Amino acid sequence: MTLMSILGFALAMFILTATPGPGVLAVVSQSLRAGFKSSIVMIAGIVTGDLFYLTFAIFGLSFIARSISPLFTLIRIAGGLYMIFIGVRAIVQKEPGELSEGNGRKGSSTYLSGLFLTLSNPKVVVFYCGFLPTFLDLETLRFSDGLIISALVMTILGTVMLLYAKLADYIRSLIRGPRSMRLINASAGGFMTAAGTLLVAKTVSR
Repeated sequence: MTLMSILGFALAMFILTATPGPGVLAVVSQSLRAGFKSSIVMIAGIVTGDLFYLTFAIFGLSFIARSISPLFTLIRIAGGLYMIFIGVRAIVQKEPGELSEGNGRKGSSTYLSGLFLTLSNPKVVVFYCGFLPTFLDLETLRFSDGLIISALVMTILGTVMLLYAKLADYIRSLIRGPRSMRLINASAGGFMTAAGTLLVAKTVSR
């Protein structure tokens, strides 16, 4: 594995992560709704999902992902509809108090939301099982190379997502009062609904 291949992969990973998509929208929504700490849990789930597909690609198991493609299609649609449900519920919610840090969704539920969001994201599937081999020779990849790539994925993906979450949390901290908090709730619900709609639309259009 050469330095150029590592840099090429790192750049592609950064572009994939920084480009707004279902993952970014979900993290921003979570941070707006329940605060920065809650979004960290979701980001951990997202990173886990990416490492899952990275492992698939490194060990030459991308054919498994293709062979169970119908199952992933159902997961994508179900995940998208669930996100739309959460978003709509947040939009129509009348009690802004539910947005407080301590009243956010349970950690396990938030983590699983991030995990399944990544597992059902077509962009992530295509990147690891399709584009990754163009940057790296997976057949000659050593164990140490795999560790380096995994570290890059965790660092780049985690950092970019944390920046999005921190920005959303900063905006949240500037807005006070019941009316303003309801506005945040509606905005967060809009982000989540958009993420779910985007996920379902991409799945159906394939």
